[in-house]
Amino acid sequence: MAAGAALLALSAEERAAARATQEAKKVTTDEADPLRWQAVTPDRVEGMGWRENTAAPFDRLPAKAEQTVTPAVWRLARHSAGLCYHFTTDAPTLSVRWSLTGAELDMPHMPATGVSGVDLYVRTAAPGGPWRIVQNGRPLQQNDNVTRFTPPGEGKREYRLYFPLYNGTAKLEVAVPEGHALDVPAAYPAARAKPVVFYGTSITQGGCASRPGLAFVAIAGRKLDRPTINLGFSGNGRMEMALADLLCELDPSVIVLDCLRNMSVEQVQERVEPFVRRLRQKFGGDVPVVLAEDPSLALPPESVRGKIIREVVEKLTKEGIPGLHYLPMRFALGEDGEGTVDTVHPNDLGMMRMADAFVAGLKPLLPR
Repeated sequence: MAAGAALLALSAEERAAARATQEAKKVTTDEADPLRWQAVTPDRVEGMGWRENTAAPFDRLPAKAEQTVTPAVWRLARHSAGLCYHFTTDAPTLSVRWSLTGAELDMPHMPATGVSGVDLYVRTAAPGGPWRIVQNGRPLQQNDNVTRFTPPGEGKREYRLYFPLYNGTAKLEVAVPEGHALDVPAAYPAARAKPVVFYGTSITQGGCASRPGLAFVAIAGRKLDRPTINLGFSGNGRMEMALADLLCELDPSVIVLDCLRNMSVEQVQERVEPFVRRLRQKFGGDVPVVLAEDPSLALPPESVRGKIIREVVEKLTKEGIPGLHYLPMRFALGEDGEGTVDTVHPNDLGMMRMADAFVAGLKPLLPR
C-alpha cells in the first residue's frame, strides 16, 4: 500500500503522529546533510515589548502584568502573535521545530496554519527589497512539529520566521546544514528602529488569517520595513488603564489604538479620553497616537464609536494636546463584502486591505 493510502486508513490522531514521524525522519536522518539545531531565544526575536522578566520566554506581556490586567488578557498575552525570528543565512535548506503551549491547534473559523503554524519569509532583493513567502510550517501536534524549508535561489539572504497567532510557543528551534550559520541581520537605520505598536482586538491579534505572515500587523511591518509589536487580545481590547500603563513602558515610533470592536458605546465614552491622556502624559508630543475607527462591511457614513473617538481627538487637539490622529477605517475591508470569514473577522483578503489602510495612515507620521 502506498504511504498516502496507508495514512488514510488510520485515525486522525494516528495520521498526525505518522506524518510527524515522517517529517522528523526527513530532517534528521540525512547523513549527507547533518543538522545543527539552535534554540531561538527572546533576545533574537523581533516584536517583543518585554524580553526580560516574562513568565515564559515568548509571552507578550511581562510577568508583573498578571497582577494588573484581566485574567483573559493575561491568558491571551501568552499567545505569540506578532513575534518573528529575524535572521540571515546562506543555508540551502532550513529546518524548523516548534512546540506549542496549547493542545487545540485550530478554531472553527481559523485554520491550524494560522492558529498554531509558522511562516517563513525571505527578502527577495537586498537591501530593502520586498518580502516573499517561502513556505508555511503546518502543525500536526502540540509538541515537536517539524518542517523543512527549501528557499528558492542561493547565497546569503534575510529571513523572517513568524510565530503562531492564537497559540503559545513553548519552544522554537532552527537547524541548518553543517558549514552554514544563522546570523544577526543588519540593524535597522535609526529612523526605522523603533517599533510601531498596535493595541487592539482579535483582528489585531490575527483572527482569522490563514497563516501568521498574513495578519495585518505583520503585513504592515513588511510594507513599512519596520519592527512591529502586536498587542491584540481577542475579545479583550477594551482600553483598561492597566494597558495604558504597560504601553507607557515601551519606546515606540507610533502607537495605534484599534479597540473599538471590543468596546460598547458606553465604554468608548468613558475610557478613550483617560487612556489617551495617560499616553500623552508619558510621551508628550513625541510619539503619535493613532485612534482607528472600527471597520465594517455595512459601510456607514461613520460608526457611532468612530464618531466618539474622532470627537475626542478634536477636543484634545483644541486643548493643545499634540500628536493625536483619527484614522477612518469604514472602507478598510473593501466594498464588495468579500473581506471576512464571518462578516467580522478578516480573511486573508481583508487582512491585506486593512494593512494597506494602516500603512497609508501611518506613513506620513513615521520618521523618514
